[in-house]
Amino acid sequence: MSTISSNLEIARRYLTAIERGATGETLAAFFAPDVVQEEFPNRLVPQGARRDLAALLDGAERGQKVLSGQRYEIQNELASGNFVVLEVIWIGTLAIPIGSLAIGDTMRAHFAVFIEFRDGKIIAQRNYDCFDPW
Repeated sequence: MSTISSNLEIARRYLTAIERGATGETLAAFFAPDVVQEEFPNRLVPQGARRDLAALLDGAERGQKVLSGQRYEIQNELASGNFVVLEVIWIGTLAIPIGSLAIGDTMRAHFAVFIEFRDGKIIAQRNYDCFDPW
């Protein structure tokens, strides 16, 4: 398998792991120790965020308290060299109320995710998240 197709498969498995509620070592296995994730400003994170591995893993733990389930529907994917770009529709079922949404309601977003790999591990991730109104 080529590096490009391998990276694309890892990116798909990464989203599946998040859907299944991966945290801790299970989630950390996708990342290089020096990973940096950048989330650009959006409705949930108005100032944006820059996270290292510890912050990514902490965010996954906190997410377990906010969502009772989530899924990623890949609309388009592109891989070139060490980069994978995914256009994704994200659907999350809420475990807590957010804004006008109640427990059990779904929140939707259109994401563009840019992932950079080194030796089969994610070293950088940039998220451009557009949430549907709520």
